[in-house]
Amino acid sequence: MELGYDRPLFILPFDQRSSFAKSIFGFKPPLTEEQTATVIASKQVVYEGFKLALNKGAPRETAAILVDEEFGAAILRDARAQGVVTCAPTEKSGQEEFVFEYGDRWRDHIEAFAPTFAKVLVRYNTENDEAMNRRQAARLKEVSDYCRKTSRHFLFELLVPMTFEQSDRLEGSQRAYDQHLRPSLMMEAIKELQRAGVEPDVWKVEGLDRRADCEALVAAARRDGRSKVSCIVLGRGADEAGVLAWLRTAASVPGFIGFAVGRTSFQDPLIGLRDRKFSREAAAARIADRYAEWIAAFTGARAG
Repeated sequence: MELGYDRPLFILPFDQRSSFAKSIFGFKPPLTEEQTATVIASKQVVYEGFKLALNKGAPRETAAILVDEEFGAAILRDARAQGVVTCAPTEKSGQEEFVFEYGDRWRDHIEAFAPTFAKVLVRYNTENDEAMNRRQAARLKEVSDYCRKTSRHFLFELLVPMTFEQSDRLEGSQRAYDQHLRPSLMMEAIKELQRAGVEPDVWKVEGLDRRADCEALVAAARRDGRSKVSCIVLGRGADEAGVLAWLRTAASVPGFIGFAVGRTSFQDPLIGLRDRKFSREAAAARIADRYAEWIAAFTGARAG
């Protein structure tokens, strides 16, 4: 299968596991059977919102979900049966270093659900622990090689957290880091991982404020003949205004093909449902509206 994926891709991600249970319900592992059932039911509400958006006109051919097996197995099966683009994570939840959720059996779990994309979430800062980065790259090459061998697409969520040394250098300013250091570190991470044999079809990256940084990131992702490799922008739990700004900036750059915005789409509606401020139907409708809003923002900016 040729490397890359250059069709529009609008993902509603709700594959968070430990953070999902804690941030919405205050649950901490290990979850009881009742708590597990509560999380599963809430993820069904997110999926209902996704399907409602499709029924209201969201383009089915570009729409996708990203959900985990632990709480979303039934959703993955149903979405695949409905012909929806699906993405499933391979990483163990809540870890600083990338490790496989199911150890050496991770391939069996991907085969069982046959998602369109196998996904990884990785914290990778080239100025951080070199030994850890090498260990991560070796595991990530396993996923890359597996996807090439099995003709499955590979989605790579790249997070570049600020190190303690970088924080000291920037006097603790997250804004300064995001504006002046993180963009170059993202490009360095992509190149370093490529040199290690890690070849995603799509890079899922944190939002960038400047168009020039988006252009440089695409150039890194597509260097040396990787002409169909693409990028999508993630929401990072930002507020509505922040997400919209990132979407519009990314949409103006060829090579950015869409987004994956999760928490900003579903967290408030699910908390409202938890607190009985919304009905199940109202919560799903709010999720559908948010997802449709992101699509409209991205496609509108791209057209403009």
